[in-house]
Amino acid sequence: MFITLEGPDGSGKTSQIKPLAEFLREQGYSVITTCEPGGTFISDQVRDVLKNLKNKSMHPRTEILLFCAARAQLVEEIIRPHLAQGEIVISDRYADSTLAYQGYGHGYDLDFLKNLLDFATGGLWPDLTLYLDIDVEEGLNRRRVGGGEWNRLDDYALSFHRRVRCGYLEMAQNNPTRWQILDACQSPHEVQDALRKAILKKLPGETLHT
Repeated sequence: MFITLEGPDGSGKTSQIKPLAEFLREQGYSVITTCEPGGTFISDQVRDVLKNLKNKSMHPRTEILLFCAARAQLVEEIIRPHLAQGEIVISDRYADSTLAYQGYGHGYDLDFLKNLLDFATGGLWPDLTLYLDIDVEEGLNRRRVGGGEWNRLDDYALSFHRRVRCGYLEMAQNNPTRWQILDACQSPHEVQDALRKAILKKLPGETLHT
């Protein structure tokens, strides 16, 4: 089963993945976690370029292609092989981030991006996407005060981040079979509990990837 966590910056995805994977392992499942952009030696190098605040002049088309390049490597090197072994793969962000940030955020054509993403991933889309929703201002404030990395994408204008959040909500509403919206403003314990329940509810069913 291929599970992705999506959400605006500061929604808490990254901190939730490790305890979520540990919980599923305790239930007897074989689980691997990964993140985007990154997750492989090659993809991590692309991540450094994408996140670096020195690269503020990067054109959105360049951004799109770099994200897709990192993702293509991650899919072929990590995600597909582990799915083929019957494992659960949980990724902190995936292709829907490109639709949200570069599609809704930058305003690029969604159909074109979907075709590009199909090429980059070989048509691999998640079985379940858990969207951690949070107000944009609150999420960015979490990033500022949390002591973590403040990167080039965080530094985009507030209006950009608002478009990203609206895009996420629209995608979730248009595909309720795959997406589930969770309130990221709850306590970390409550968010973790909601994530666990959503996944356990989905696991008995058939997976959707091919």
